[in-house]
Amino acid sequence: MPDSPPRFSMIEPDAKAPTLKRLRQLSRLLDNVITIPGTKIGFGLDPILGLIPIGGDFLGIMFSSYIILEAARLGVSRATLGKMVLNVIIDGLVGAVPVLGDFFDFAWRANTNNIKLLEEYLKFPSEQKSADRWFIFAVLVGLLLISIVLVALPVILIRILWSVFTGG
Repeated sequence: MPDSPPRFSMIEPDAKAPTLKRLRQLSRLLDNVITIPGTKIGFGLDPILGLIPIGGDFLGIMFSSYIILEAARLGVSRATLGKMVLNVIIDGLVGAVPVLGDFFDFAWRANTNNIKLLEEYLKFPSEQKSADRWFIFAVLVGLLLISIVLVALPVILIRILWSVFTGG
């Protein structure tokens, strides 16, 4: 009987370096691509996306979810994936708060933190068990649901405020 197929499509060891390089580039683009002249302070597209009403935070979480998905394909453990998801949840929920969230997005670098977690795991991968397919599926569905909530809440609030101000 032939070998059973892998439980989750893993990235071959030779392909880990290019994948990690691509994820680092995406993280830099989202968190630190623009440096304020004369300072060491930088920001990326994530806080800029957060300024887009309703859908901006959704897009930010989707890009961050891609980093988590690729980390899972690299064989990252449940514990590490859980920490990565927590970073994205904090970024998404606090980032959704008007004004405060926009300032928070400039300071909180969820994607950079997630790349550090990924690199730390890849230094000693055999010490922890890789996450299974169902856990990864549950994580991605959870992030999608949070993204949907982040889109739905402002729409609901705008509708309520509109009815209050228009008397309808």
